[in-house]
Amino acid sequence: QVQLVESGGGLVQPGGSLRLSCAASGFTFSSYTGNWYRQAPGKPRELVAAISSAGSSTNYVDSVKGRFTISRDNAKNTMYLQMNSLKPEDTAAYYCNAVMRFESGRSSIYWGQGTQVTVSS
Repeated sequence: QVQLVESGGGLVQPGGSLRLSCAASGFTFSSYTGNWYRQAPGKPRELVAAISSAGSSTNYVDSVKGRFTISRDNAKNTMYLQMNSLKPEDTAAYYCNAVMRFESGRSSIYWGQGTQVTVSS
């Protein structure tokens, strides 16, 4: 079955670091763009970082540039989000997903279950 399984969330103090992992199975992960989203209570889901299928291109929301790094290891069917210099504003549920878009306009989209990151002193 198709699955994205996240790990690495938790409670951390401001200025600390966490690394989130997302393990993919049941589909050809190396053909998909990878994304990390986050959602805080009462706020819309926000795209945090994106990485191309081969890992050659990345993009970040301005608020995390210089602090977060998205990466992937296609041989291990896994992508990561390294989170440094964490701030209370980073507190949210974090979700990974994988996307393939077709010329027909259709998309194939898979989501992980979410993992909670809480930044608090």
